[in-house]
Amino acid sequence: MPSVTHDDAPLLADLMPWSVAPLRPGRAWPTAPDPASLKARWEALLKADGPEREALFEPTRSRTPHSAVGQLPGQSSGTEKLVRASGPCPEPVRVLAAPFDEQWLIPDHRLLDTARPELWRVADGQQVFTVETAGDSPALGSPLLATSHLPLLRPGRIRPLYRRPGGEEPNLAPGLRDFLAAHLGLSPTPLDVLAWILASTRPDLTVPLTGDAGLWSRGVRLGHRMLWLMRRDGERPKLPGGRRPYVRAPLPALPLTLHYDREEETLHLDEGRIAPVPPDAWDFEVSGVRVVEEWFAARTAPAEPGTLSAIRPRTWPQTWTSELLELITVLALLAELEPQQQDLEPTTPVTATDLRRAGVLPPPEWARRPASVLDHHEEGPEGQFALL
Repeated sequence: MPSVTHDDAPLLADLMPWSVAPLRPGRAWPTAPDPASLKARWEALLKADGPEREALFEPTRSRTPHSAVGQLPGQSSGTEKLVRASGPCPEPVRVLAAPFDEQWLIPDHRLLDTARPELWRVADGQQVFTVETAGDSPALGSPLLATSHLPLLRPGRIRPLYRRPGGEEPNLAPGLRDFLAAHLGLSPTPLDVLAWILASTRPDLTVPLTGDAGLWSRGVRLGHRMLWLMRRDGERPKLPGGRRPYVRAPLPALPLTLHYDREEETLHLDEGRIAPVPPDAWDFEVSGVRVVEEWFAARTAPAEPGTLSAIRPRTWPQTWTSELLELITVLALLAELEPQQQDLEPTTPVTATDLRRAGVLPPPEWARRPASVLDHHEEGPEGQFALL
């Protein structure tokens, strides 16, 4: 893990100037580990009328079934007030609900207290969201996570890599890439810069930059591997043969307890067994919370009877087993990279003072605000067009 120092390293907030506060859903039921449960919850909500529908909705000061809000950008949910809504459930979308836990969300503005439409406008297949974590035990010694999906994590800020859809206009301090190119003799892409940031950012959210092309290249390679593992895009990660986790004893219909045997490197889900599970994967924490335990609890913790959250699978889906095996693999492979992170402290640093002298810092105020130009209409409350 990069050490915490008090040198003149630039702040992440200056290198990636545009950031957005986390989403605040306000209620748990529009998010679930499986999309079928979300559709069943939607049907149950719409079958209810009057006070029953309002109680199931779980109103807050920000959202009730009478709230009038527009569509989420890029989504096709209805805009009539939920108190009289009908029709099928909006198609659930993948989100990062917790560190390394990809779940599903009903993408309906009427269900979310604070949806952050500016993030939905730039969410596409080329976007990478960087999320600040909290606490003294960040992921892999890094205070950052990266995901291709819209993150629902709290409390850290979210920094998209691109300010516009289609991978347009990087969310980097203007002039930063040109400055690095001149000092390194390379032409770093926006994803290269993000890879270095992911691998090197310290817990105090400073980013040590380097003028050493060899060190930069090593850090970028490390960061790209971290990005691949965190985003889980493309080819699925695998541990070497003999170290790959398998189901050694069938999992029960719906396991209720989770236990790790460190000596045997075995994960017990009631009488079910998965092995080998490396200790580093079991011990992997983000913000002081063990990732595997939080992932399991999200699928098995009791829900209050009669609530929409109580609508969930009656038996453990096979897809969850596959996701758990992949989660163990990802955490084990990420843990292996930590020693390489410790070698990224530059001996020839590029300081914040250097960037200020070159006019790269401070970034202009417009760079801290979202881009405003859109190429499509957005529907406002009750079917009106939103004026932007």
